[in-house]
Amino acid sequence: MKEKVCNHMDLRKRKIPTILYEDTLPGEEQNPIPYIEVGKDEESYPVLFISEYRETGEFEIDPEHGSSPVVEMDIHAYVNMNTLKEKLTPDILDQVRVAIGMQPLQQAQQAGQKIIDNVNKNAELHKQVLQDENSDKRLQRTFALGEDFRKKANLFLEQEKSTETEEEEK
Repeated sequence: MKEKVCNHMDLRKRKIPTILYEDTLPGEEQNPIPYIEVGKDEESYPVLFISEYRETGEFEIDPEHGSSPVVEMDIHAYVNMNTLKEKLTPDILDQVRVAIGMQPLQQAQQAGQKIIDNVNKNAELHKQVLQDENSDKRLQRTFALGEDFRKKANLFLEQEKSTETEEEEK
């Protein structure tokens, strides 16, 4: 098996990735996990380098712009775990995973499988409940949900009108 080595020059030839965050709707919680886009025929990045700028609490006097904070820069490397999985022995990979706060691979896979099994079990139960209901019951439940929605919408509209009336009176 010919091993592909990613050297410093290979990284310089690659397209510089843009780190993105998913858009959220107002009131939704921001997903803290960023992503990068990788083209159809491109390989994923084996490592990403990110600069960290940390303020020291000190300031420099800049005659043109006033004072500016003094910062220290550290460069961090974030490694693609799939690359490590391909290149390292299982024992060394588990040592790395544990060192960065993850479970050993087999243990993590077993825990993940339990979650997947529970999701599938719940989906099957839900599917079975829907299949067991006759169409008349489903129709009644749908109508009840629609009626409940209409009542809530009317209540909301009444509250809006009441607020508008109070504001006009002021």
